[in-house]
Amino acid sequence: MAGDYTIVDHTYDVVVVGAGGSGLRATMGMAEAGLRTACITKVFPTRSHTVAAQGGISAALGNMGDDDWRWHMYDTVKGSDWLGDQDAIEYMCKEAPDAVIELEHYGVPFSRTEEGKIYQRPFGGMTTHFGEGTAQRTCAAADRTGHAMLHTLYQQSLKHDAEFFIEYFALDLIMEDGVCRGVMAWNLDTGELHRFRSQMTVLATGGYGRAYFSCTSAHTCTGDGNGMVSRAGLPLQDMEFVQFHPTGIYGAGCLITAGVRGEGGYLTNSDGERFMERYAPNAKDLASRDVMSRSMTVEIREGRGVGEDSDHIHLHLEHLGSEVIEERLPGIAETARIFAGVDVTKAPIPVLPTVHYNMGGIPANYYGEVVTKNGDDAEGVVPGLMAVGEAACVSVHGANRLGSNSLLDLVVFGRAAAHRCAEIVDGGARQAPLRADAGEETVARLDRLRYASGATPTADIRLRMQKTMQNHAAVFRTGEVLQEGVSLMQEVLSSFGDVKVSDRSLVFNTDLIETLELENLLGQAMCTIVSAENRKESRGAHAREDYADRNDSEWMKHTLAWFEQGRVRIDYRPVHLRTLTDQVEVIPPKARVY
Repeated sequence: MAGDYTIVDHTYDVVVVGAGGSGLRATMGMAEAGLRTACITKVFPTRSHTVAAQGGISAALGNMGDDDWRWHMYDTVKGSDWLGDQDAIEYMCKEAPDAVIELEHYGVPFSRTEEGKIYQRPFGGMTTHFGEGTAQRTCAAADRTGHAMLHTLYQQSLKHDAEFFIEYFALDLIMEDGVCRGVMAWNLDTGELHRFRSQMTVLATGGYGRAYFSCTSAHTCTGDGNGMVSRAGLPLQDMEFVQFHPTGIYGAGCLITAGVRGEGGYLTNSDGERFMERYAPNAKDLASRDVMSRSMTVEIREGRGVGEDSDHIHLHLEHLGSEVIEERLPGIAETARIFAGVDVTKAPIPVLPTVHYNMGGIPANYYGEVVTKNGDDAEGVVPGLMAVGEAACVSVHGANRLGSNSLLDLVVFGRAAAHRCAEIVDGGARQAPLRADAGEETVARLDRLRYASGATPTADIRLRMQKTMQNHAAVFRTGEVLQEGVSLMQEVLSSFGDVKVSDRSLVFNTDLIETLELENLLGQAMCTIVSAENRKESRGAHAREDYADRNDSEWMKHTLAWFEQGRVRIDYRPVHLRTLTDQVEVIPPKARVY
C-alpha cells in the first residue's frame, strides 16, 4: 500500500480531529476522564479559528439583570426560525451556566462587574420574559473571548496529558462495515502518513466559510471533516443555511463583533438614518443576524448605501467614548484601524454583510454522536463517530444562529461528547486489528492529486467556486439564480478533473494541501447550493424572493444531502419539536415577528 509513503500506526481510545473550542473541550474532557486521547490539528491549537471569536458566550447567569435558561431557550428556538431541535436546544441552554462557570474555574479571564461577577453584555436576539425585555446574557472577555477560551482549554488539555499531533492534515475516515475505526492523516513536517486506530473519532473541524469569496473565516476554514464524512457515504444536514454576519469590514471581510451593537453601536444609511428602527422596531440594532443582513442589503439595493458606489453601510461607535471602547472593544478599534483605516472614536466603520457561519454540517444528536438515515430510521447512530462544534449540525441553531450561541455550542457539546465517551468507551480496551487494506483508498486519492498534471491551477478553480457561491447563494436567493448557480458549480466541479499540482513533495506542500482543501470545499459548495434550490420557502438565513414566506406544513424538516460521484442526493429528517423535560412547553412555530 505504502508506495513511496511511510505509514506510521497509532492506537488510542479517542482521536479528536481539530483543536478549536469544541475540539479542545472534548480533548480536555476525555483526557480528564482517563481515556488515552490524541488530538490531530492542521494548525497550532491556539491558531485555530475560535481564536478570532470576539463578542462572547451566552449563558443565563443573571449577573446583570434577571435571566432564566427557559428565556434563553425561547430566544434560540425563535432565532432558529423553528428549525432547531428543541431537545438539543434545551440541553444547551440548561447546561450553559455550568459550562461557563467551569470555564471560569479553568482560568478564562472574563471581564468583571464592579461586584467581581462575570460581565455580561446584550446581544442580538437575546431577550428576557419570552421576548418582552432585553437580556444581558453574553459573558465576555473584552472583545477577545474566543482567544481567552482557546488558550485556557489548550493549557488544560496539556495538564491532563492529552497528546497533540500538530500540523497533521486529516485525510479520510477509516470505515469498516458502517463503523468508524479511526482516521488517516498526513504529517506535514515529515511527509509521513499516519493511521490512527481508535474506539471513537471526534470531528471538530469547523465550518467551510472559504467556499465563499467574502467571509470572516480564516483560510483554514475548509470544512475538512464534512468532506471526510461525505466521502464515507454519510450525509450532511441543512447545508442551505449559511449565515451572513451583518458587519464584516467593507472590502476586507474581517469581523466586527455583534458585541459592538451590544455596547450601543448602531447602523446608518447614506441619509444618516438609523434604519433598523424601520425593519425591527423592537430589537432595532440588536435584531438577529439574518434580519439585519437582509435589512442592510435592502438599503443598499434601494440606493441608500454609503460610499462612492453606495454599496455599504456605516457602523457608529464614536458616541461610546474612548474609555468604553478601550475597556470593552480594544480589538475592534485595532481591527478597524488596520483594515479600514478608521479611528472608531472619530469616524464610522464601513461594513457589509459577509459569510460568517455555517448552520449546516454533520448531523449529530446532543451527545455528539453522528447520526444518519437508514431506511425509515432517521436517528441511526454511526458507531465510533462523533461531531461537535461548527462542523456538526446538532441542530441547536436551525436556520439561523444567534450571536454568542456559537462559543456556547462549542463548549457544551465538546463537554457532552467527553461525558458520553466516558460512559461508552472502555479505556485501554484491546481493539480489533484494522483490515489489511485500511487506508489504501486514501493513499490512492492522495497520489491522484499529488501527481495531478492538468492545466488549471488550484487557485483558479477555487476563485471560480467562491465567486459562484457569492453571487448565486447569497443573502437573497431566487430559483432562477440558484439553478444557474447549480449549473455553474457543476462546471467548476468538472474543471477539478483538470487541476494542476506543481509541487510533488510531501513536506509542507502547500500546493497539495490547498488542493485537498478545495476538494473538500467543492462537495460542500454543491450540497449548499443544491439544498438551497431544493428548499422552496424562506426560513432564517435562507431568504427566497420567489418563496417569501416560511412554509411549516411542507418544510418543517431538516435537509439531508449526500454528495455521491459529483451529484447531490436529497432526503429529510424530522425536526425535534419535543423537549427533554416537561419543564418547558413545546414552543410552536409563530409568524415572523421581530
